[in-house]
Amino acid sequence: MLALLIAACSPTEVVDKVGRRAAETVVLPVVSEYMTGPEAQAVTRCIVDNASAVEVRQLSRDVAVVAGPATVDLIFWMAQNPATAECFRAAGLPPMLAVAL
Repeated sequence: MLALLIAACSPTEVVDKVGRRAAETVVLPVVSEYMTGPEAQAVTRCIVDNASAVEVRQLSRDVAVVAGPATVDLIFWMAQNPATAECFRAAGLPPMLAVAL
């Protein structure tokens, strides 16, 4: 049964899922600076779920380190994506507006 599940996933899908999980570890600490735990987790999910493959790769560069100003700017920019903003609205979350750093 496990072999069937693994065979159903393409290598590209696996890489995408791993990259998105890594991106979450970068986004969550940044978002947590501006929102509480459950809200931050939901906002992080919206941001990462709506990120492009290029954005996921950019975020993954900061895995296991503190996100620098460029990464923080990227996260706020990604939060303005119309699909991400719609995800916030659908989940009853506040928008994540850009802040002056």
